[in-house]
Amino acid sequence: MAELPVLDAEEQRVLGALLEKQRTVPDTYPLSLNALRTACNQTSSRDPVTAYDEQTVEQVGRRLKDRGLLRIVWAATGRRTLKYHQVLDEVLGLADDERALLTVLLLRGPQAPGEMKARTDRLHAFEDRHAVEQVLGRMAERGLVRELPRRGGDRDNRWIHLLGAEAAPEAAVPAVAVPTGTERDERVRAAYDAVAATYSETLFNELTDLPFESWLLDRVAAHADGGPVVEVGCGPGHVTAYLADRGADAFGIDLSPQMVEEARRRFPDGAYQVGDLRKLMRPTTADGWAAVLAWYSLIHLAPSEMPEAVAVLSRPLASGGWLVLALHAGSQVRHVDSWFEQDVQLDFVLHEPAAIVAVLEAAGLVDVEWYRRGALAERNETSERLYVVARKPAG
Repeated sequence: MAELPVLDAEEQRVLGALLEKQRTVPDTYPLSLNALRTACNQTSSRDPVTAYDEQTVEQVGRRLKDRGLLRIVWAATGRRTLKYHQVLDEVLGLADDERALLTVLLLRGPQAPGEMKARTDRLHAFEDRHAVEQVLGRMAERGLVRELPRRGGDRDNRWIHLLGAEAAPEAAVPAVAVPTGTERDERVRAAYDAVAATYSETLFNELTDLPFESWLLDRVAAHADGGPVVEVGCGPGHVTAYLADRGADAFGIDLSPQMVEEARRRFPDGAYQVGDLRKLMRPTTADGWAAVLAWYSLIHLAPSEMPEAVAVLSRPLASGGWLVLALHAGSQVRHVDSWFEQDVQLDFVLHEPAAIVAVLEAAGLVDVEWYRRGALAERNETSERLYVVARKPAG
């Protein structure tokens, strides 16, 4: 095999997108410039999500062509349109199973064998995780991939490809600069007050289209068995109302007064109040909460703040009570200046499952289970979702 090409992040994304689409949509392959840009910027099965323009994709394509990793050809039929065709698999001499694994590594970064097994179904049918590990071992001998040291909380080692310096960092989650403390809290309160009406109108009935989330909340209500449940950061109140409809003694608190007003307006029979999750107390009707939900309410906290937040939310749980978290999955920080057509200053922090599991276990919680859901294109989601459930032990 020839010396491995060194690819930057844009080149990795373009080649990964072409490798994927060649298998999944062969009738429209090779791809036009516009189709390739769309494939690169796809909001599902990509990490990170990108926003390349056509000029960027065209420049990357020409760089890859000059290096012999891509061909630019004319469409065989119809309008004379330039099309993009990868030849990386030919250059590297990849077998079909190797090609499938390299594709998802180029598109999604470091992954465990089990994740790759699930994510390559449309590219190559692996019998089980062991079959994936065998191919990875074969690729490692050829210098195509490398196994990373296991991180705290991980059940399996992750693997990376070796086609670029940016693709082969150690497994540590990079540090992120996120405003913290009072300044951040004021930004969050101001932003949610500003968007409260539009946010509520858009999301108050979203659970009707989210079967997994509904299933998880049904489990929470069943676990509570009529006991007190609190949602910290309840927003327009729809999750709290859902739990109440299923028999939980549900309460909602939120930092934003305008969000609480929206919750009270839409669900007048519910119990909602302005409050800070850091000051969460035990319920007045029981020794502790049967469940505490932080449903996308910790998404503006820096990773360094998560241990304290989890400790505060776990403390007032009843023995056997559940802490339930909903987060964005990943390792980025996404800053927005405009949200629901309002000028805001917000940072959305994505968290890796292993890091969150480690925080929960360090807080003394047990029976930790987590679920990572792909972004739903029909809802214009741009991040995968992470749901975590953990139990406070007896005693």
